[in-house]
Amino acid sequence: MTKKKSIFTQEVIVGIVLIALYFLFRTISADFGKYTTFLSMMDISYYYVFMAIGVAFPLITGGVDLSIGTGMICYALAGGFMIRQYGWPTGLAILLSILFGVAIGALNGVLISLMGLPPFLATLCTCMITRGLGSVVTGSFAVPWPTAKQPNGWFHSIFKITMADKTKLPLGLLWVILLMLVMQFVLAHTKFGRYTIAIGSNKEAAMLSGINVKFYHVMVYVVSGLFAGLASIAYGAVIKTVQPGTGAGMELDAIGGAIVGGVSASGGYGTIYGTVIGAYVIIFLKQGLPYIGFNANMQQIITGLVLIGAVAIDIVKRKVIK
Repeated sequence: MTKKKSIFTQEVIVGIVLIALYFLFRTISADFGKYTTFLSMMDISYYYVFMAIGVAFPLITGGVDLSIGTGMICYALAGGFMIRQYGWPTGLAILLSILFGVAIGALNGVLISLMGLPPFLATLCTCMITRGLGSVVTGSFAVPWPTAKQPNGWFHSIFKITMADKTKLPLGLLWVILLMLVMQFVLAHTKFGRYTIAIGSNKEAAMLSGINVKFYHVMVYVVSGLFAGLASIAYGAVIKTVQPGTGAGMELDAIGGAIVGGVSASGGYGTIYGTVIGAYVIIFLKQGLPYIGFNANMQQIITGLVLIGAVAIDIVKRKVIK
């Protein structure tokens, strides 16, 4: 007799927590329930969620990517600089930012898979490199991307459109849903996804079964870099001026979101559905806690406690499975 699978997976539980947080903050603060607040949260959510989706793949292999935060800023600086300084078309600058992210992701993969560096050390190094490289590229000057009203500002409409009655719609949320569905399909139903999970579950067994572990290990970091590049476009669309030397710490929110959403901290399991929901839990905490009177220090403490809880759940699940 087969054991019935519980419907209360971590993804479902985290989804319930997300809904509960929304109604809690809305009940305590009327301002949190305003449509403008919702739009503001959606604006910042895109680049965090994109980073979270990408970094979920290295996490599932048992690795990590600490370069996505400073990398995102670096790619945004590079793209914006080419538009402002050399008059590049926005589409070409967007392509540059994305390819830049892919290149750094590939570098991470080579350092980890082919050269044998620990993921923490390798991506910490590229985190430092991208943080400095963004400043070098722009001469340490801040770089604004074109505004929505300027000729090259059409990319803003990818994330938010204004209707005839001046109502603004968060179009970026549709892109989040689309990318979530596509990457969940990739993870669950393609060779790349199955091998990613296999590597995280047991790397040695994956090698013995004939999987080209080194190749797929590189590719998960390429995916992480790709989504950091996509995040840089969302960042350029939301933040008026991209500042060099920033981005450190943003990767922790993205990684935290993935772990809260059920990606195993030790690798071998995770879903993109859970990753996106977990990322929004972190975003709701960051944006909602100030509305109920918690300062920045308390926000960090509470977010840290939530992450400890998520890791504890993962540990308990693994013990139960064993």
